[in-house]
Amino acid sequence: MSKSSYIIETFDLTKHFTPSTNLLDFIPRAFKKGPVIKAVDGVNIKIEKGEIFGLLGPNGAGKTTLIKMLCTLIFPTHGKAYVNGFEIVKDGHKVRKSIGLVTGEERSFYWRLSGRQNLKFFGALYNIEPAEINKKIDYLVELLDMQEYMDNRFDEYSTGMKQHLAIARILLSDAKILFMDEPTKSLDYPSAVQFRQFIKERIVGRDKRTVFFTTHNLKEAVDFTDRIALMDKGRIKACGTVSELKSLIKNPEATIDEIFEYFV
Repeated sequence: MSKSSYIIETFDLTKHFTPSTNLLDFIPRAFKKGPVIKAVDGVNIKIEKGEIFGLLGPNGAGKTTLIKMLCTLIFPTHGKAYVNGFEIVKDGHKVRKSIGLVTGEERSFYWRLSGRQNLKFFGALYNIEPAEINKKIDYLVELLDMQEYMDNRFDEYSTGMKQHLAIARILLSDAKILFMDEPTKSLDYPSAVQFRQFIKERIVGRDKRTVFFTTHNLKEAVDFTDRIALMDKGRIKACGTVSELKSLIKNPEATIDEIFEYFV
């Protein structure tokens, strides 16, 4: 099964895109000519079990593309990656069984169902017993302060409400690895703080799950994660704890802003 001792490990993971428009979209890629966009360019990362790993970078750095490959939503152009011991291309179905994903732009809910009905549906897909589903939903509704709108149709939800529901759905599952692509960007400050605290104390601290978390918020990366990888233009510029990153630039007093500016 596993060729890696890490819960997530990548080996020169790369994703290139060839931009095309109109009729060119119907031409096989092998016959296309034009500039290649290196969305992810030779990424090597190692993530330990039970770690909150942060991927920090500006918009367009390649963070979302990297997560999509690790979640088997798109194939890499080159390189390999292992998630929970399974290779993402050869063992994609096994990878998907052990992960959960929440993004900042959630479009996978059923719009005519209420929030509660959506969670019950996905809970059933996770093979959770009906009585246990209701208990979990009630707990998450209170945690995320969703009582007022849980029985409203999803198509009536604001962006923030949709994000709360997406977070609740990922927490319903028993996935060993949670991928979170800027999950707090639509939350207000108190909700974001509460969410991060829950992840640290319950999901990682108690349940021993692993969290891969992307953000472009410098303070969030420092306060929330165990280690940070700085990504820009498809490449990992540096990786480590804040103390390790400070040592790399030989400035023990450096702020995260100064560290970020140095590498990115």
